[in-house]
Amino acid sequence: MTRRRLLTRIAQLFTGVALMPYAKSSLALTVLKKNKSDWRALLSGQSYAVLFEEATERPGSSPLNGEKRAGTFICAACYLPLFNSAQKFESGTGWPSFFDVLPDAIGKNRDFKLILPRTEYHCARCGGHQGHVFEDGPKPTGLRYCNNGVALQFVPAGSKLPELRT
Repeated sequence: MTRRRLLTRIAQLFTGVALMPYAKSSLALTVLKKNKSDWRALLSGQSYAVLFEEATERPGSSPLNGEKRAGTFICAACYLPLFNSAQKFESGTGWPSFFDVLPDAIGKNRDFKLILPRTEYHCARCGGHQGHVFEDGPKPTGLRYCNNGVALQFVPAGSKLPELRT
């Protein structure tokens, strides 16, 4: 961890502000806090269940599994960009998978729901559950970010990213 990143993390702890890239520039973004009824009103039932109740969608059910166009995958709740399409790969698991994330786009927690520890990751802005990261991905990272498709939206290259939800 670089000194700059360490100081940024310390500042985030004390201010609640996350410094994350959005589009092509870095903006200071406040961590988004909404109550569950606000999120429920904005999302489909399945997206809400995955993002804010940590459910899992059925493998093979997401249309994003077959998405091969250039573009950006964003959080379905707050619209923060999480992945570039160049980071996507076919893992054979039935869920959209990525070998890397956009800088400062996610947070991680240990998850013991299946008894053995796993690493859960979530949107750094709204806290919405995205999936789990495993160490069986391709080079260059060796990581597989296994994402629930209903927790994402795809924005094709050349299209304007939606404004972040407030």
